[in-house]
Amino acid sequence: MQADFFAKKRKSSLRFFVVLAAITICAIIMTEYNVVKGFESLPRAVTWALGNFYPTQESLVKLPNILKSLVETLLVSIAATTIGAVFAILFAIMGSNTTKINGFFGSISRGIATIFRNIDVAAWAMILLFSFGQSSLTGYFALFFGSFGFLTRAFVETIDEVSEGSVEALRATGANYFSIIFQSVIPSSLPQMISWVLFMIETNIRSATLIGLLTGSGIGFTFNLYYKSLNYDIASLVVITIVVSILLIESISNYVRRVIL
Repeated sequence: MQADFFAKKRKSSLRFFVVLAAITICAIIMTEYNVVKGFESLPRAVTWALGNFYPTQESLVKLPNILKSLVETLLVSIAATTIGAVFAILFAIMGSNTTKINGFFGSISRGIATIFRNIDVAAWAMILLFSFGQSSLTGYFALFFGSFGFLTRAFVETIDEVSEGSVEALRATGANYFSIIFQSVIPSSLPQMISWVLFMIETNIRSATLIGLLTGSGIGFTFNLYYKSLNYDIASLVVITIVVSILLIESISNYVRRVIL
């Protein structure tokens, strides 16, 4: 029986890789991508980066302005994530099979979350540009909508997995709906929810760089400004500050996860 199981797994894996290889080959043919030329260009790209894309002593003068833009990006990302999490908790409670008020509101909540989750933050930024123009507010709402959709889905699954047993126990004792929410659902789900929020903050900080290119704000706009003006030394300094900030936020996030989980 065990040999048959592993044989089936190997066949499934083989079929997956065959399909993946076929899709890759079709994509190469359709896009007329030259694989050989692509690999040949890598050494030239690395040589150019090592010779041009590095910070110099003169570029350090711009570091205060870069850090100011970076702080703006970090604050927008954190604000969008935390506010999105508040709304996500409300919609997750209404959309969860464990805590939903009725099937109608549950379907509406999950449907709204699905729509917001499946539209990329870059697409949200382009849509919102028509209403708010190039500003930090556009980036904030783009990150907020993306965070709201993702976190609602994550919170729904968390509530369904973590709280089902305790919810049934409270219902058996005759507890009302709000007692169940505040005495069982939120306390038992909160550590995992915080973990999801921290993950979303990390993701939004990465996404905010791209959003800044579109909305003309934050660290993304700063990078685009110096890169397009051929100030590669300053642009490289921007990239380094972004990488360092992401690594720092990720280390803090991992530490908090270890403490709460």
